[in-house]
Amino acid sequence: MELQGGVTMKNRDYHLYLTDTEYSRIVAALINLKNDLITQGRYTDGVDDVLCKVTSAKKQKMKIFYI
Repeated sequence: MELQGGVTMKNRDYHLYLTDTEYSRIVAALINLKNDLITQGRYTDGVDDVLCKVTSAKKQKMKIFYI
């Protein structure tokens, strides 16, 4: 928990359920963004953090039933 403005706040967890195509597009987009930032001479720390989180996330197989 973090203390912000005198109020205790709890961090929220978010879950994304992606197909293999969506996953590969997100990784490719993050790599392209990182390359653009490097060519502009800007910091890539934020993109690196997100890229590490996406690539190290657990993969879970799910069955989808259509009604």
